[in-house]
Amino acid sequence: METRRRSIAKAVSYRFVGSVGTAMIAWALTGRLSTGVQIGILDALVKVAAYFVHERIWARIEWGRRKGPEYEI
Repeated sequence: METRRRSIAKAVSYRFVGSVGTAMIAWALTGRLSTGVQIGILDALVKVAAYFVHERIWARIEWGRRKGPEYEI
């Protein structure tokens, strides 16, 4: 089962890459670096929160998981 700390780390690392791309697109469209950076930061904050909630919901769903052995040596 995923820990909350791991879910947060995954969300942050994934969104960093995506938000840099979003900031670059916003900069290209607006011609203003500050606007691109602001949109990139807002994008990261909103999507990290959404991903974290999504990940925690899926952590509670058993569907599609394989059960491990009843014991390990």
